[in-house]
Amino acid sequence: MHRRAQFENLRASELYCPTCRKLQPVRERLLLVLPHAELYDYRCTTCGLSLGSREVKAPAQALVSASSPTRRQPR
Repeated sequence: MHRRAQFENLRASELYCPTCRKLQPVRERLLLVLPHAELYDYRCTTCGLSLGSREVKAPAQALVSASSPTRRQPR
């Protein structure tokens, strides 16, 4: 289980692009922010083709605080 934790925050810097037919640097773009995760898209810096995606899950603490509504104190 410890080995798997090493790759939880892995980010790609280069990916193979089938249009350019070679390994290309990629740009990571934030696509969508959800209550439980953020979705990122990897695009080729040369041709702009989408080469992959990554989902970053919110920490458990953030999920608990996001799901519980805040209550106002009566005046």
